[in-house]
Amino acid sequence: MLKCDEANHVCDKVQYKNASFWEKVKLSIHLVLCEACRKYTRNNVKLTKIIKKSHVTCLDRKCKQTMKLKLDKAIKETGTNLP
Repeated sequence: MLKCDEANHVCDKVQYKNASFWEKVKLSIHLVLCEACRKYTRNNVKLTKIIKKSHVTCLDRKCKQTMKLKLDKAIKETGTNLP
């Protein structure tokens, strides 16, 4: 029997297609018995669908590097030290 934190981890793995067959079986059994983890799984599924529908695109490495350089320069100019 999986503990809830392990079940949630397996649920996340299932979402990203990284769970083994046995992990999926154990998760299914756990979900039959645990309302909290069923809710977590439903929310995970909803989140995945929303993200896929949104067609979010990420910045490429060059844009990220440019932004980082500008931020570092601005921090140095203001004398702000961040941890």
